[in-house]
Amino acid sequence: MAFQPIHRRLSLVLQAILLAATVGAIWEQQWLTAFISSGIVCITLLPLLIERKFEVFIPPQFQLLAIGFVFASLFLGEVHNYYTRFWWWDIALHTTSGFLLGIVGFLLVHLLNETKNIGMHMTPGFVAFFAFLFAVGIGTLWEIFEFAMDTFVGTNMQKPMFNDPSGLMDTMTDLIVDALGALAISLLGYRYLKRTGHDSFLEKLIDSFIKRNPRLFSRPRRKNAK
Repeated sequence: MAFQPIHRRLSLVLQAILLAATVGAIWEQQWLTAFISSGIVCITLLPLLIERKFEVFIPPQFQLLAIGFVFASLFLGEVHNYYTRFWWWDIALHTTSGFLLGIVGFLLVHLLNETKNIGMHMTPGFVAFFAFLFAVGIGTLWEIFEFAMDTFVGTNMQKPMFNDPSGLMDTMTDLIVDALGALAISLLGYRYLKRTGHDSFLEKLIDSFIKRNPRLFSRPRRKNAK
């Protein structure tokens, strides 16, 4: 658990930056920036609220990844225009979202797979496939949301890429990197279920979640399923 104090410090640093930005925006009467920054602070508190409300242990590594993603995508990306200042910013964040959603999808179906009240057992291949489809599906819904916002509200969520003002290149690039991130998690999740040794960072994160939430995973995991 040596990582946990580091996680808390880094999370507090990010939240302190957001609070300082909120206070600065209020001081300069930039009300929209103040509203967005304060909203982002509330979002970063969600993992802690979920942990206390539902008594579910969320590994500190995953909490830091989630808070860092929100900070990079909303605060740096939207408030400070990193999406337009750095062409690769959107690609990096969509790849990261593929990772995070892949982890969430894997844990959801693995939880169902290991619950006694549900009379079924899915193979490691299907669990990994579901995690992949879950992440890609959420990524697709997000692209639909971006299109709808740009069309009906007049926002600029679909950033033009490679001199393509239609937004098609942005949408397809986002979906491709979402799929690549989800595929990486799916392969690691498949290896997690098939092997006893969990060497990678993400496999250890999944293992930590399962071990610290034994009441959610009430049925022993079957090894070497085909």
